[in-house]
This record gives sequence, structure tokens and C-alpha cells, in this order.
Amino acid sequence: MQPGRTVFAQLMDHVTRFEFQICVARYDGEYKVSRFSCWDQYLCMAFAQLTYRESLRDVEACLRALQAKLYHVGIRARVSRSTLADANETRDWRIYADFTQGLIRTARALYLDDPLAVDLANTVYALDATVIDLCLSVFPWARYRSTDAGVKLHAQLDLRGLIPTVVQITEGKAPDVAFLDDILIEAGAIYILDRGYVDFARLHRFTLEAGFFITRWKRNLRFQRRTSHPVDYRTGLISDQTVVCALAKARADYPEPLRRVHYLDPTTQQRLVFMTNNFTLPALTIAQLYKSRWQVELFFKWIKQHLRIKAFYGTSENAVKTQIWIALSVYVLVAIVRKRLALDASLYKLLQVLSLTLFEKMPISTAVFDVGFQFDEDRDRNQLQLFNL
Repeated sequence: MQPGRTVFAQLMDHVTRFEFQICVARYDGEYKVSRFSCWDQYLCMAFAQLTYRESLRDVEACLRALQAKLYHVGIRARVSRSTLADANETRDWRIYADFTQGLIRTARALYLDDPLAVDLANTVYALDATVIDLCLSVFPWARYRSTDAGVKLHAQLDLRGLIPTVVQITEGKAPDVAFLDDILIEAGAIYILDRGYVDFARLHRFTLEAGFFITRWKRNLRFQRRTSHPVDYRTGLISDQTVVCALAKARADYPEPLRRVHYLDPTTQQRLVFMTNNFTLPALTIAQLYKSRWQVELFFKWIKQHLRIKAFYGTSENAVKTQIWIALSVYVLVAIVRKRLALDASLYKLLQVLSLTLFEKMPISTAVFDVGFQFDEDRDRNQLQLFNL
């Protein structure tokens, strides 16, 4: 590493510029562009995410104050609010979506050996969606109720490393279950879903493609019991049954047997009934795996709290999607750096340190060591934490 390089420049060393330019070329992102490149746009928007800038005017003022350092970071053009706004409005958001998918592949390889909450060799995914609220008068294209606007962020989260592997941004009124049509089911992988994804025709696809699902049983689902299996009542298990759908339409959509696990949570005393097509895992493991679905809820809350995806710098659909994808790329990039440098800090704390030291000339590991210890653990006790050690 060359001495005297800024933390921001070191962070961007973990990005492959060649792959970024492939994404730009795929969508003609720099057609008739002479000065402010897509890479300049990405660096400015990444700076805004890392330092929690409130607006494009705020981004412009801060970067112009650091004008002498921008060339060495990689920003070659003069930054202006209007130029950055035009870039967000007109340059295809799919450039940054494809680029983020490349970072996701890198991150997944790094976190491949991370442990799960349950000792399993299978890949385990959690799926869910969240609505990002928008103002209807400012974003009329995003209407999904009579008085509300918003877009829906769907995610498939790999529970090894908490890396989002599939992300989709749709209109706010899009049903959650439609996301299942667009995912690629991996043979042997386990997919944890909430009750909103119970659609027997779609769930049958998991069985046909040798994947496994675990979801909650809906109260109005009628079934016929085929077999009951012994359970250890001391663990909270009430029953473990092999069942089939009782109604003709449900049986036509899902003709195979299902497994129904009834469990009493010893902590909350809540009765939970799970449905799965996996007949080999212990019944208690099914219950424990479903409990880990909370990680995807935590992921959504975390990115809403710590990334700029609730207040937007542009009002068009392209600008909103560009900002969300760049925010996700920053999340994944920081996760990559944390793993590669073996940094002993939570992702939240690492982002806080980076926000203070982006233009300091010191190794990232030194910045985390010198600044990170100054954060009082009691002050961020209530913060949503990912990547805890």
C-alpha cells in the first residue's frame, strides 16, 4: 500500500474498476459524456452514503471544501449539484444494480465459511420485503395507496454473512409472493419465508427443483394427517406430522406430502406451527431455523437506520433506484473490507469510523484501532447491530 493515501481511496481499492466499466458499457452509461463520468458519480454518491449527507447541495459543499484531495480519491471532474442531479436522473440505474451484484458475489465468497445459528452444511436464505415510504406529492409515480407513495424492496439474504444475494425494487403495491417467481432456486438450499409467501403452486416449485422451504402454517389451511412422529416435549415440541392438503385446489397446486411441526416457544409461550418440505432435519432444527428469519427483518431496519434510503436526492424513479442500489453497494463493500482486513468492529461502528476519517491519510485498520475504541459501548447499546463478534 502506498503511504499517504486517504481512507476513501483505500476503500475503493476493493472495487474492481474493470468490472464497473463493463457495467457502464453494458447500458451506454457514458454516451456523449465528456467530463463527469459514471465513476465520478458513484464516488460522489458513495461519499454521500458514508458521510450521511442530507442533500446534493450538502454533497457539493463538502466535496468542494475538499477539492485538493478529490483527484487522489479518483474524482477527476469538478463536482456540482446540477451535474450530479442530472447524472442521477438520466444514467441507467441498472449500471449500479449490476455492479452491486458483482460485489455481492465477492462478499459471499468471503463469508462462505461463516457459521449459522444452527450447525448445517446447507446454504440458508431468508426472504422478505419492506416498503420504503415516499411523499406522494413529490413522487407521484410511486403511488400505491390513495394517500401514500412508496417502493418495495425485496431481498433474499444469505444467513452466512448476512449478505443480500437477490434484491428487487418494485412498486409499493406489488405482492410479496411474486418475488418467488424471480428467484433461482438452489438444489439443497433452505429458504425461510413468512406466511405472506404461502402460495402452494409457487411452493411446489421448490420441491420440483430440489430446494427446501420453511414457513408458518396459515390458520385457515385444512389438512389431512398421514403420520405422526415422536417428539421430545421437553424441547417445546408439541407435534411433528406428515400431512397432505385437504382442499382440492390446494392439493392440485401441491400434490406432495408436507411436514407440519407444532412448537411452543419456551421464552414467549407462543404456539408456532411450521410447514416445510424437508423431512430429514430434526423438528427442533426446523423451529430454530425459522427463528433466524428475524435476521432479514434486522437487515431492513439496519439499512434504513444507517444508510441514506429514506430521504432521496432526486425525485424520478431512476434517481431513487440509483440511490438505493448505491447504498446497498456501500453496505456490501464495507462488509468486504471488514472481512478482508479482519477488522474487529461491528459494521455499524466501522461505518461510523469511516464517516469521520474518509479523507485522513492512514491505513483503514489504524483508523479503526485509533478511533473505534473511543466509541462508548453504552452509547450505541440500542443500535441495530449486524456482524457482531
